[in-house]
Amino acid sequence: MSVSVLLVDDEPLVRTGLRAVLEAQPDITVIGEAADGAAVLPMVRSLRPDVVAMDVRMPLLDGIEATRVVLRGVPEPPRILIITTFENDQYVYEALRAGADGFLLKRARPAEIVHAVRLVAEGESLLFPAAVRSLAAEYGNSAARAAMEKAGLTEREGTVLRLMTRGMSNAEIATELMVGTETVKTHVSAVLSKLGARDRTQAVIAAYESGFVAPA
Repeated sequence: MSVSVLLVDDEPLVRTGLRAVLEAQPDITVIGEAADGAAVLPMVRSLRPDVVAMDVRMPLLDGIEATRVVLRGVPEPPRILIITTFENDQYVYEALRAGADGFLLKRARPAEIVHAVRLVAEGESLLFPAAVRSLAAEYGNSAARAAMEKAGLTEREGTVLRLMTRGMSNAEIATELMVGTETVKTHVSAVLSKLGARDRTQAVIAAYESGFVAPA
């Protein structure tokens, strides 16, 4: 699988470093760069990247609003990977709630950066459970609880969702439950559909905010 990436960061040094790391891989190509979120939508429309790796804090349009703009403005949006300095940054959580697929720490090692891009390109989420738990504790609300109750997840779907909140991939969940990966994919799809979630990240956030999984 070949993955095309658009880099968005207001620091040229960060973009240069990410490009060097990613383009050292035979299956990843950096097809464009931008210095602010305001440039993301037109570049996504013209370049059609698989993944947008985007800084959360930028001077004109930050990663939160840029995520919203892209998801609203493109019929089949790319996967969005937020780049951040601090994993417990409130901005990161807002970006995840807006629809980003996960986040990557700027201090991450090259192998971790490559893994992150490949993971979100394949449709997985990339979360740091401890960070999401601590931030989600501030967002619990009755609307989220009501939506979770209305979803009517089966016992097995609930189990799969709990494992998703631990940051486990489909393959890891399959191993944990001793079932096939395709079976897990079916359960994950059912969870997303019932919760009205765009992806795994949104489902995990719903699980925490509703109290389905305790943030603490």
